[in-house]
Amino acid sequence: MCGIVGYVGRKSATPVLIEGLKRLEYRGYDSAGVAIIRDGQLHLCKSAGRIAGLEDRLEDHPELAAGMVGIAHTRWATHGAPTEENAHPHTDCTGRIAVVHNGIIENYAALKQVLEDKGHTFRSDTDSEVLAHLVSEFYRDDDGGDLPRAVQQALSEVAGTYGLAVVCADEPGMIVAARKGSPLIVGVGADEYIVASDASAIVEHTVNVIYLNDNEMVVIDEAGLRTLTIDNVPVSKQVQQIEWSLEQIALGEFEHFMLKEIFEQPEALRNSCRGRLNMREGRIQLGGIEHLSRELVKTRRIILTACGTAWHAGLIGEYLFEDLARIPAEVEYASEFRYRNPIIEDQTVVIAISQSGETADTLAALREAEHKGAMTLGVVNVVGSTIARETDAGVYLHAGPEIGVASTKAFTSQLTVLTLISLYLGRRRFMSETTLKQYMEELQAIPDKIETVLAQSDAIKQAVGACVDHDNWLFLGRGYNYPVALEGALKLKEISYIHAEGLPAAEMKHGPIALIAEGMPVVFVAPRCETYDKIIGNIEEVRARGGTVIAVATEGDDRIAQYAEHVFYIPDCPPALQPLLTVVPLQLLAYHAAVARGCNVDKPRNLAKSVTVE
Repeated sequence: MCGIVGYVGRKSATPVLIEGLKRLEYRGYDSAGVAIIRDGQLHLCKSAGRIAGLEDRLEDHPELAAGMVGIAHTRWATHGAPTEENAHPHTDCTGRIAVVHNGIIENYAALKQVLEDKGHTFRSDTDSEVLAHLVSEFYRDDDGGDLPRAVQQALSEVAGTYGLAVVCADEPGMIVAARKGSPLIVGVGADEYIVASDASAIVEHTVNVIYLNDNEMVVIDEAGLRTLTIDNVPVSKQVQQIEWSLEQIALGEFEHFMLKEIFEQPEALRNSCRGRLNMREGRIQLGGIEHLSRELVKTRRIILTACGTAWHAGLIGEYLFEDLARIPAEVEYASEFRYRNPIIEDQTVVIAISQSGETADTLAALREAEHKGAMTLGVVNVVGSTIARETDAGVYLHAGPEIGVASTKAFTSQLTVLTLISLYLGRRRFMSETTLKQYMEELQAIPDKIETVLAQSDAIKQAVGACVDHDNWLFLGRGYNYPVALEGALKLKEISYIHAEGLPAAEMKHGPIALIAEGMPVVFVAPRCETYDKIIGNIEEVRARGGTVIAVATEGDDRIAQYAEHVFYIPDCPPALQPLLTVVPLQLLAYHAAVARGCNVDKPRNLAKSVTVE
C-alpha cells in the first residue's frame, strides 16, 4: 500500500524520484523519503507527512541534487506510527545500504532478535528496517561484495510479502529490486530505468515496462538490466507497453481526481463496451474469454470474490448472473474466502474483481480457488497486473487510470463488464437474440444517460449542504439497488468521515429503525421497479419518525417528491442496468459532503488506493 520509485540513468535522480512519488501518493501519504548515491556515499532525506514536506526538507540537502542513482518511498503505515524515524528508506548500521519496502515481513520480530544479538542497532518501529540489516549481514559476510546475492540470501530468510528496492554505496551504479505479493514494474527508457509500484510513476518517461512476477528480481546497473528469480535462475521477460498516457493522470480543469473520475464515467463505460457490442450480428464479443466459451457455458456455479467497492460490484454481479444467465452465483469477501475451506465443485467459476489487479486478499482468494480446481476469471483495470496474469482468462475494464482513493469509474466499469459477461453467457444458454439486442441497445445508451445525472451535481451539492452536519446516515435500497445503497454508504464513510450504514430497505424495521431521529438523513435508492411500492412504504416509515429523506428516483416520478425533501432523477432503464445510473448521484453526494466538511477528498485519512497487504 506504499509507493516505491527507483532510478538508474543519466539524469539527476532526485527530481525523477520526487515526481514519481507525487504520482504514487495515492498509495500512501503519511511519510516519505529519498536515498541518493553520490560520490560513493549514501545520502538520505526523510520527512513525516506529505511529499510536499519532503520537498521542503530537500532544499536543505543540496548533496542529493546531482546523484544519478536513487530510491524513494511514500508510506502508508502498517508497523509503527507515521514519524520521520519510521519513514523509508531504512538503512543498515553502517549507513551504506538503504531499502524501500512495500508489504509486511511476518517474521520480522524473530529476525530482529537474531540481528540484535549479532550487534545490529534498530532505529525504527517498522518491520521493514529488518530488511536493510539482513541484507547488510549477508553483504558483509560475502567476500565478493555482491549486492544481488546478499539480497537473495536475505529474502530466503523472510516470510511475508514485499516489493522492495535496495541500493548500496559500495556498488554505486546499481539498484536491486524484488517482489513477492506486492507489485513492482520496471520502466525501460533510453539509457535509463525506473523501478516503481505502478505505471503512474513511469509513464512520463517511457511507456515500455517489464512486470515482475512473484519471487522474481531485477538487477539494474550501468550495463543494463537482468532479471532472475530469488533462487538465482535467469528469467527472460517481455517488454510491454502502458496503454494510457500522462494526460490521463492530470487533473485538468477539476479540483479533485475523484470529481474528474466521476465525470469521466460516460467515456469510461464507452471504452468498456467498445468493440464488445456487435449490434449487427446481435452478439457480445469478449476476446479475453472466447477461448473458454464452451467450458463457461457449462458453468454450474459462479463465485465472485473481491474487497470493498469491488465486493459491492460483485453483489450486483450475483443478481446479473442469476437474472440474465440463470447461473447460481454467490459473493465472497476475498479476505475470508481462503480461511474457511471453501467448497469448490466441478464446473465452478471463480471471478476475481479488482481495480488494481494487485489486491492482496483478492489475489490470495484467487490462488485458493485455483488450488481447489476452479476455473478463474479476472475482472481488472490494470493491464499486466498479477490477477490478470494468474487467472485462466478475463476481461479488462479499460476505464483508464483511477487516482482517487475512493473508486468511482472503476466501479461502474466493473458493473459494465459483469453485465457483458452475464449477457454473453445468457445468450449461449437460453436468451433470445431479440432480448440480447434490447439489452445491448440499452447498454449503449447508458453513457449518455449518465451525462444527464451528472448535470445535477450542483443540485446535489445544495442538498448536501442542508444535511452535512449530521454524523449518522442510512442508505436503503432493494433488489439491484441494495448493493448500490451499500456503495453509497461506503463512499460517504471513506471521504467525508460521516458514519453511514447501507441496508436492504426492508431490513430497516428489523432493528436499524431505532436509529432514526429528527432530521437524520436517510437516502433511498428508489427507481421504478417491481419493489417501488414497497420502498415508498419504507420512506413513509422514516418520515413518521422525523427523518430527512433523500431519494434517487426515475425521471417522471412525481409521486416520490411528496415524500422526500430532496430528489435526484435518473433516466428510465431496465432494472439490471439501473445501478450504473443510481450510483452516480451517491458518488456526487459523498464528494460534495467531503468538500463541505473540509476533508481531503483524494487522500482520505488511513486509506490507500491499492491494498497490497492483508
